Amino acid sequence: MMFVRTASKRDLLVETWHATYDPIYGAKRVAEITDEWHSVAALEKRLDAPMSEFLVADDGAAIGAVAFAEAIEDGKTVKLRQLYVRPADQRRGIGSMLLDEVEGCFPEATRIRLEVEERNEKAVAFYLAQGFARIGETQGEMPTAIYERPIVWA
Repeated sequence: MMFVRTASKRDLLVETWHATYDPIYGAKRVAEITDEWHSVAALEKRLDAPMSEFLVADDGAAIGAVAFAEAIEDGKTVKLRQLYVRPADQRRGIGSMLLDEVEGCFPEATRIRLEVEERNEKAVAFYLAQGFARIGETQGEMPTAIYERPIVWA
């Protein structure tokens, strides 16, 4: 069973990036990206970022997933910056659990938005299954599709 908690400096989940993006960008480029994005310094910045939440799902022995999100647009939009589930832990509801927890961290928000690499078919399928709709795209070295869904408070 996985539990969600706020992240600490020791948490890192590079394995998921290699499993997902090595076939797209190659192991060398993925290593360069993860060295930059998942360094201790980069993680520390996220831990201290205002109006943000950095969560991990772990079972007490290993980290199964991480999520990082921040409030934008006067707190009305949650921007999901990262949601990585270790390959061995995928398809167990952990990603859905983290999404729910992220939304709960931002009670003023009315929608959640994210960007995903268009060739990451598993992630795109996951977000579509979670009720996200494509609203745009970005260009650049890593072109991404922009997805969004409303947050419905019970």
